[in-house]
Amino acid sequence: MAWRELGRKSIYASVSRILTSKAFRDTALSSNLLSASVGRVKGYTSNSALLGDDTLSCLKNRFLIRRFHATPELLKGRDDDVVGLQKPKKGKFKKKPAKGTPPVDTPYVPPKLQTNGKSTSEKTIEIFDGMTTVELAKRCGQSVATLQNILVNVGEKVASEFDPLGIDIAELIAMEVGVNVKRLYSYEGSTVLPRAPVVTVMGHVDHGKTSLLDALRQTSVAAKEAGGITQHLGAFVVSMSSGASITFLDTPGHAAFSAMRARGAAVTDIVVLVVAADDGVMPQTIEAMSHAKAADVPIVVAINKCDKPASDPERVKVQLAAEGLPLEEMGGDVQVVEVSAVTKKGLDKLEEALLLQAELMELKARVDGAAQAYVVEARLDRGRGPLATALVKAGTMVCGQHVVVGSEWGKIRAIRDTAGKLTNKALPAMPVEIEGLKGLPMAGDDITVVDAEERARMLSAGRKKKLEQDRLRKLNEENIAAAEKKKKKEQDRLRRLNGEEVSDSETEEEEFTRIELPIIVKADVQGTVQAVTDSLKTLNSPQVFVNVIHVGVGAICQSDLDMAQATGACIVGFNVRAPPTSLTLAAAQANIKIKLHRVIYHLLEDIGNFIVEKAPGTYETEVAGEAQVLNIFELKGRSKARGADVKIAGCRVMDGHVSRSCTMRLLRSGEVMFEGCCVSLKRETQDVETVQKGNECGLVLRDCFDFQIGDVIQCLHQVNKKPKFISSESGAVRIEC
Repeated sequence: MAWRELGRKSIYASVSRILTSKAFRDTALSSNLLSASVGRVKGYTSNSALLGDDTLSCLKNRFLIRRFHATPELLKGRDDDVVGLQKPKKGKFKKKPAKGTPPVDTPYVPPKLQTNGKSTSEKTIEIFDGMTTVELAKRCGQSVATLQNILVNVGEKVASEFDPLGIDIAELIAMEVGVNVKRLYSYEGSTVLPRAPVVTVMGHVDHGKTSLLDALRQTSVAAKEAGGITQHLGAFVVSMSSGASITFLDTPGHAAFSAMRARGAAVTDIVVLVVAADDGVMPQTIEAMSHAKAADVPIVVAINKCDKPASDPERVKVQLAAEGLPLEEMGGDVQVVEVSAVTKKGLDKLEEALLLQAELMELKARVDGAAQAYVVEARLDRGRGPLATALVKAGTMVCGQHVVVGSEWGKIRAIRDTAGKLTNKALPAMPVEIEGLKGLPMAGDDITVVDAEERARMLSAGRKKKLEQDRLRKLNEENIAAAEKKKKKEQDRLRRLNGEEVSDSETEEEEFTRIELPIIVKADVQGTVQAVTDSLKTLNSPQVFVNVIHVGVGAICQSDLDMAQATGACIVGFNVRAPPTSLTLAAAQANIKIKLHRVIYHLLEDIGNFIVEKAPGTYETEVAGEAQVLNIFELKGRSKARGADVKIAGCRVMDGHVSRSCTMRLLRSGEVMFEGCCVSLKRETQDVETVQKGNECGLVLRDCFDFQIGDVIQCLHQVNKKPKFISSESGAVRIEC
């Protein structure tokens, strides 16, 4: 506003002098010089011109005066202004009056971030070949500019935001953003032909799954299995008598191999549920049914061992119906076939049922273009390197293609069928073994064919980075949860010290001295490594924490020994060859335990007993024996040198034994009257340490003089109770404290 421009105050002072002189005022008014400046004169307000007061009585034409608009507060302050340059007045510094109430000291609480829906790391989006940058940005929840910057970083051209992207580039961008992806493939314009069905054989351990497969393909695999049970996930192609071929997946039945059964149900078309006619429905039978229902896969029931005298197929059918399985005989759609792997009875009916179910499903697959495959199992061969057993889902896999398998990549060097013969290509529903990978993939990974080696490297590096980020995030969450739990325990302890009450729910967890047992796991294949690791983690208890610090596929080597020596770990080898003598001697010198097993039962039992030995245990008070007071003797008038008067309880040991070093408890009518230590224990005239059941003795308790005939004296001692290793019939194991 104009009044704040101090440089013009001299002009307004001149105007004021003109207005005070009559001669100058008449001259100025006649030439209209004051029309723009008169609003600055002292005493002038906007109401002066409107109300017609005498402030501007010198002006002839008041309503033609140009006025500056201002707020009422500013106009009010004008009346106090003095025309001309004024020096600011120096006043004394005045302290602000102190407030009556002191400020409240409250800690700063940072605002919580508002997140919509899932976090980025838990978000999964669907991608497909040909999607645009705009569509990918919407699904990722990021701006188009952000995705275009990522495109530049991965070496791609940035054109229009509506240009199509390749499915590999879309996955790279999504991983850089931090979201999980699910690939969608289109069969439009592809050659689609019928394919063989993929059948997974599932059921409880020792119900004859592998024997049934041997009868179908006329082999004897079950006889070669360690311990007579299947411990791997196998894939076979069986040519049936009708000329059709069926791909079978054989799954283990032990409780430790639950993840293998879940993988088998995820890639199959039909599930054959094998139930022993003489054993009935068991825990792994119910678990197999749940896996099949979760994967939305049809079930065909094969009641095996019908040749045995104790077999009862009707009882098995009733049990299956009670578990919610709709059988055909009871108005459902699940076929039931009675078979025998020994006499080969009913195998033709089982083949008929499988082919009928496959015909109803109209199974077809794309045969041209890049292959899509699934890793059934992975192992490390000493001469050929990492090998992956894969099941082709669509397309054709050819030697020389670059593939990305999980977070590993490689160029297919050779393809072998289930018989071990080399082949140039693999068609849909065909299990093959591929070699040429740079690293060992995980069982259950998808195989993706890419155009060039550079693209394979980039996808592999991006997936490894994403896996490491997820691992660190999970570790950070666990650390935060542990810190919060520790903080809560400390707060509860302080509250108890202050005399505050703590609820029972907060103190119900019993405090144990928990020790850590580090373990290194080595196995023959990747799926077995996962099964053994998961089983060992189920052996965690409040006293012992099983920490699997390293897992690997292959034989035990020097690096495993070095890691075990640095961490104090125990090495567990499953289905691997024995280490060389030099390694065995070095392990013995370093006091490192190496446990080798070929059967999962023996492995879990051995590790369970080892955990029980390592557990510190808990000390509990137990009654070692009881004695009844028959008579009371008093020794009075003793000298000062020999001590005060003494009361002796003459007792007979009714149960157990009484020891001098133990704590004694005096009971009267079931009520505790006294608890303390024993000063003297005599049998006849001799001091003894222990008195057994049926003998009489004399007892003197420190500071206890209130004995009565008929009282019961209990002998208490501390017992260290170790946890127990419990194994169920189904193979499930646990440590019970």
